[in-house]
Amino acid sequence: MERNLMDFTVTEDEQQILDLVHEIGRNEIIPQRAELDEKEEFPHKIFDKFREAGLFGTMFDEEYGGLGMGAFLSCMVSEAVAEYCLGVATAFGASKLGALPIIIGGTEEQKQKYLPSLASGEKIAAFGLTEPEAGSDVPNLSTMAEKKGDKYILNGTKQWISNAGVADTYTIFALTDKAKGARGMSVFILEKGMKGLSFGKLENKLGIRCSHTRQIIMEDVEVSEENLVGLKPNRGFIHGIKTLNASRPFIASMGVGVAHGAYKEAAKYAKERVQFGKSIINFQAIQHMLANMMVKIDAARLLSYRAAVYSVTDHPDTAKFSAIAKYYAAETAMQVTTDAVQVLGGYGYVKDYPVEKMFRDAKILQIYEGTSQIQLNEIGSYIIKEATTYK
Repeated sequence: MERNLMDFTVTEDEQQILDLVHEIGRNEIIPQRAELDEKEEFPHKIFDKFREAGLFGTMFDEEYGGLGMGAFLSCMVSEAVAEYCLGVATAFGASKLGALPIIIGGTEEQKQKYLPSLASGEKIAAFGLTEPEAGSDVPNLSTMAEKKGDKYILNGTKQWISNAGVADTYTIFALTDKAKGARGMSVFILEKGMKGLSFGKLENKLGIRCSHTRQIIMEDVEVSEENLVGLKPNRGFIHGIKTLNASRPFIASMGVGVAHGAYKEAAKYAKERVQFGKSIINFQAIQHMLANMMVKIDAARLLSYRAAVYSVTDHPDTAKFSAIAKYYAAETAMQVTTDAVQVLGGYGYVKDYPVEKMFRDAKILQIYEGTSQIQLNEIGSYIIKEATTYK
């Protein structure tokens, strides 16, 4: 679906999907989110509702069983889910992230084999790039894939992997030519149950606790060369960059969603809370806090929408604006959730009110899929390039 680069309106069909997401959010996510967080329980029941509603299909093209509504609507769906629970949104979005290397670099046969079951929600995916010694320093990757005949043997460990242990399909980055460094990286499709593929302990996290995070451990995992994404080795670095450029608008949208959810809770509380004989929403100090939240949320939303539309159209500035959107939305989410806790005062600091969870959840947005500092580095590299053209 083609869209004007600055047209952020939605069609009637798209609005119906968004209304459905909000209905599921109110009826399914809100009643479960505190317990899921407390027990670190994966949101299987909520995912069942997503499957019934066809929401996994919003992330995929029609030819692979999806709705074909593009990244813009997908980002709006991610934003809506994150408004109710960033943990659920992370688990949901991580499946698309795991699929992106196949979408970006896979052969048609690979796409037909793996994407339809992900579009239906029958299966979910995970993305395996980060390692214990290679987080922001991606070129320091150590997972190896050794070619033996028509097979590859994978050995290594991936760290902080969302959906690890729960997912059925894994896109794993490994070195196929160590001498080339990052340029000798490839991507492989692994499936749960393969011999030698195991998972570490469930990480006990500060936030997004219903989104499961584990290590992926590979000990002589044997895969056919048909599992090499694109059937061409040493293309992984390009696939990885394109994947992150495409996924960062989703992370930005999640930041907008959790910030908006916290803002709504703060505004509702301020309207109901009476001090000195009137609702605290009438105090200028509270109004200014809420106004700053609204301004930042709206700015982050517009940045994330622009990045999403640019990614759909392969705009040459997609990478720059994806980094800008991810950085600003993550910072906004952290600031807004912090201020929401402040508006609620002591009530914001206890688990009886959802802003406490939103505050804990929001921190991860400044860390995963490229820290805020890495985003600033990337933005800075574009500043250097553009400065040479200034007259």
